[in-house]
This record gives sequence, C-alpha cells and structure tokens, in this order.
Amino acid sequence: MRLRMPRPDREFHIVLVNPEIPQNTGNIARLCAATGSALHLVGHLGFSIDEKAVRRAGLDYWPLVRVSHHDTFEQCLGSISSANPTPLFFSAKRPRCYLEAPFEPGAVLVFGSESAGLPAELLDAHSGSVFGIPTIESTVRSLNLANSASIVLYEALRRTGALDDARLSE
Repeated sequence: MRLRMPRPDREFHIVLVNPEIPQNTGNIARLCAATGSALHLVGHLGFSIDEKAVRRAGLDYWPLVRVSHHDTFEQCLGSISSANPTPLFFSAKRPRCYLEAPFEPGAVLVFGSESAGLPAELLDAHSGSVFGIPTIESTVRSLNLANSASIVLYEALRRTGALDDARLSE
C-alpha cells in the first residue's frame, strides 16, 4: 500500500530556466510524474534530455511527464493556458518567504539554474512575485534545485487542497 493523492483538477507547471545538472532535472521530472505536474525547460540546457544521467535520475517515469523545451521564457508562458495564475519565481536572493506566495491551482512555479539562479532581468521584471526558501545563516548559498522544487510544489499542493484526499491505496 502507498499513500496516494487524486490528480489535481488543474496541473501545476514547474519551469526550469537554463538548468545545468541532468540529475536535478531528472529528479524534478520524477516529482512532476508523482504529482501530475508539467515540466517546462527554458533556454540553454547544460545537457541533452536524451542523456542517460537525466533518464537514470527520472527512472522510468519520463513517459509519464509532459516535458516541453522552450527557447525563451515568453514562449514558455505563451504555451501555458492564459487561465493560469501569474507565475511565481523562486530565488535565494530575495527576502520574501515561499510561505507568503499566493499559490493557486495550476500555478506556474519558476526556478533558475543551479549555479546562477534566475536571470536578473526576470527577477526585476517580476519583483513582486519572487520568493525564497529560508536557510540558517551559514556558508550554504542555497538549497539543491530539485529539493527547492519539491518543497515549493508540495506547499502549493497543500495550500490548494490537492492533498486533502490523500489515502492509502494499492
């Protein structure tokens, strides 16, 4: 038996801008498969999505994930239904906590690359919609990209009631 949730009425969208590490993208693909979310890869990828490392991290879940690759962030947004809420951006370089984010069903959750985060122009253009995940004061710059996406997506699922009917199932 496993703890299962019903598929959300509106799928969430995880957007990765210029991802660099195939294992992170593979793990996020697995997260998307587990939650019925779509995965959008934007801009230059530091790997091929056919690469063995990505598939290994995503195990055999790739066929269960709707993965799209877009040249620009604007193209990505244009491919997502206009009925979706304003995108929410996540960066270690902003003071507002992700728990303050206005999560809605079908939210578009945007994350940057592992080494540079989100481009400054995106952060500046959407400054009112940028949130971070706090860590204690230390030498740790930020959390791993796959961990960050998991934390944020599950909070969005919880806040929108998508986890309310979770149950044990065969």
